Amino acid sequence: MQDETKVILLVEDNPDDEALTLRAFAKNNISNSIVVVRDGAEALDWLFRRGQHANRGKLDPQIVLLDLKLPKVDGLEVLRQMRDDPRTRLMPVVILTSSKEESDLLRGYELRANSYIRKPVDFARFVEAVREIGMYWLVLNEPPPVLPPQR
Repeated sequence: MQDETKVILLVEDNPDDEALTLRAFAKNNISNSIVVVRDGAEALDWLFRRGQHANRGKLDPQIVLLDLKLPKVDGLEVLRQMRDDPRTRLMPVVILTSSKEESDLLRGYELRANSYIRKPVDFARFVEAVREIGMYWLVLNEPPPVLPPQR
C-alpha cells in the first residue's frame, strides 16, 4: 500500500511507541511517507508551516495520528487548534493513545476527532489496529476536498 501523496503525520513523544507504530506500518506493508513529530508544539508548527517547518513541502497529511500526553502542548490542545483553523478543520485525526481517562475520550470527540483508539498492549493486536487504520484512512476513506485559502 504505497501512495507518495498520502502522508501520515505521527505525533508521538514516546520512542518505544513510535518504533512500535513504525514497525506495525512496515509489517502491514504500509509504506506511505510518515512524518514523526515528538511534541505538540512541533506538531502545530509542522501543520501550520511555521518555525523550523515554514518551508516544508506542500503536501498535507492524509491523516494525523495524535497521542494525547505530549510535552509542550498536549494532544487535545493540538486538536482544538486544528479544528479552529480552516486549513486543518477537516483533516482526519485519529487519537492513538494509551490514556484510559474517560474525560480524554469525551473531550477528543467534543473536539471532533474522527476516531479514538486506545493503544493495545499486545503487539499482534496493535499490528492489526494499524493495518485497519491504514486500510480505512489511506485506501477506503474519501478525504474532504482541498479548499482554497481564505482571505
